Amino acid sequence: MEAINNINIQSLLDTFISLSTAFILGAAIGLERQFRQRTAGLRTNVLVAVGAAVFVDMANRLTGHEGAVHVAAYVVSGIGFLGAGVIMKGDGNIRGLNTAATLWGAAAVGACAGADLISEAVLAALFVLAGNTLLRPVVNAINRKPIDDENSEVTYSVCVICDRQHQKDTRDQLKLLLEAANYPVSDFDVHPFVQNEVQIFAILLSTSIDSEDLNRVVDQLMTLSSVSQAYWSPSTID
Repeated sequence: MEAINNINIQSLLDTFISLSTAFILGAAIGLERQFRQRTAGLRTNVLVAVGAAVFVDMANRLTGHEGAVHVAAYVVSGIGFLGAGVIMKGDGNIRGLNTAATLWGAAAVGACAGADLISEAVLAALFVLAGNTLLRPVVNAINRKPIDDENSEVTYSVCVICDRQHQKDTRDQLKLLLEAANYPVSDFDVHPFVQNEVQIFAILLSTSIDSEDLNRVVDQLMTLSSVSQAYWSPSTID
């Protein structure tokens, strides 16, 4: 009987408007992500926006604006776990940060819709879409510019391909050569390669480098009998 008593046509209509707004705006954000074949596409962004709207709308109806504020705070922190699931790390690079940030934006849009702030939800969705579309040409233009090895601060890695049985000795030698050149290693990443070889990535601490220094390190590594390939590369993704 309590469920029947809780039926309120006016409140139900208000919820329908909130969820419809979250659905439409979440779909607009998700379509852009789906078009670019991102991990979290149309359905994910719609579900995040609608889910946030449901929680905030329910809190708004049961406990008023103060309760909705508390639930919105939980949505902000809770969506971080979902965003963390789409972030992947490999070969010294991190991917999925923009997708995670988009999910966070979709949750914000849904929270606004659930709190009956329809205009704010539309405005938030427009800004999320603008961040993913209008800024893309700017990012691409910057990324196409050559990296200034001496003046820019990016992440550098040195890769060595060596025999699996000499993996430890090669890694120790790589570390010694880099430290001798005053380039401390932040982390090592090892991956299986063809047959009995492995790839060893030495991720350097973010700092300005002299390309000639790393070229000399690579040349010294190539003199080792266990090493078949060696090279270094900059990265602005990490």
